[in-house]
Amino acid sequence: MPMPLSDHPIITIAFDPGISPKSGGLPGLDVLRSVVNSINLFGIVAVVGALAVSLGVWAWGHHTGGHQAEANGKKGAVVAAGAALGLGAANGIVAFFSALGTQVH
Repeated sequence: MPMPLSDHPIITIAFDPGISPKSGGLPGLDVLRSVVNSINLFGIVAVVGALAVSLGVWAWGHHTGGHQAEANGKKGAVVAAGAALGLGAANGIVAFFSALGTQVH
C-alpha cells in the first residue's frame, strides 16, 4: 500500500558552489573601476545641474504665480536630491548588501 505524501521524510539537498568575489581575478578590473568611478562622477555633476535648474524653476514659478512651474521645480529638486543621495551612497549600499549576503547559509 503506498504511503501518503505527507508521511514521506523531507530531504534537503544543498550544494555550495564555493564561489566568492576575488580582487584582481580578471585583467582590466582597474580599468572597469575607473570607468564606473567616472560614470558616478558624471552623474553627480549632472545632478548638480539638475538641482540648480529645478531650484530656478521653483523660484521662478513662485514669484510669477505659476503654480505648475513651482510644483515641477519642487519635484525636480526632490528627485535631484534623491539621485545625489543614491549616487553618493551607491558604494556603501552595495557593500552593505554584499556583506549581508555573505551571512546567508
